[in-house]
Amino acid sequence: MYSEDDLNSAIAAGALSAESADSFRAHMTKVREMPRGSEENFRLINSFNDIFVAIGIVILLVAVGAIGQALADVFSPIGEHSRCTPHSAPGACAKADLYFESVARNEMMQTCIAGLLVALTTWPLAEFFTRKRRMALPSILLLLAFVGGTFFTVFGAGNALLNDGYEPSDQVMAYVLSAAALIAAGAAYLHWRRFMVPITVAAGTAAVAATVIGLVVGLIKPENLNEETVFSFVFVAGLVVFAVAMWWDMSDRERVTQRSDVAFWLHLLAAPMIAHPVFMLIGVTQGDNIGMGAAVAVLGVYIVFGLVALAI
Repeated sequence: MYSEDDLNSAIAAGALSAESADSFRAHMTKVREMPRGSEENFRLINSFNDIFVAIGIVILLVAVGAIGQALADVFSPIGEHSRCTPHSAPGACAKADLYFESVARNEMMQTCIAGLLVALTTWPLAEFFTRKRRMALPSILLLLAFVGGTFFTVFGAGNALLNDGYEPSDQVMAYVLSAAALIAAGAAYLHWRRFMVPITVAAGTAAVAATVIGLVVGLIKPENLNEETVFSFVFVAGLVVFAVAMWWDMSDRERVTQRSDVAFWLHLLAAPMIAHPVFMLIGVTQGDNIGMGAAVAVLGVYIVFGLVALAI
């Protein structure tokens, strides 16, 4: 069985003419009695081999992350433990403060080094399993691990540097998160240029959204915000992501390129970003019993989402 990507690759390589490919598509449409635009070539796995390779990749990356956490003790050792009480000897409380600071710094270094090793490991694996073997599920896992590893590398390093004798404020933490998300978005862009995995655009878009929300929260200051306000930012970001997904969708109405696959992952990202703030506004995310009005509202939201999905 040949996919649209295989046909497009054959055309690009000169092994098949565009006219022959169009004739083949028209023939298959007639045989299957289904318009080409109604067919989806989205693939989560190519074969059972994808599952076995994905399991092996997960085990390898978990081991690499554990090695990174162990190395953190070398670069950021934990100081001597000391208890601080009203009857402690002079200097004991200062020692205790240094101990807890070293523990916090060590935890951040664990996050940083583990993320760095995971990100570095995923790239050569992607060269083989994504670029050469074109395996679907392993490619998705490797992309997520690369972008996530990059994010945690910067986030852990930033917090380890800031945790040097003082506790960073929530505002500074928001800026660190924004910086980590921005660099993760750059990593997603590099990965896309090299491997063109459809989920990469969604991962990069999520990182950009986190960057913007983090900057807004930092500028306004977290202490001046409540949970509802933050989720309103998430809701607006979800609408923007949905618009981007529709742009990708409309650029490939015949479903003959990877652009429709990119749109799928963007829609999958936009859905919870839109739905969760709406459900929070209705009041069904607190775990309390809901009334008839809230239940009807939830049902209405599902109906609207279903109609939008059918329209798309």
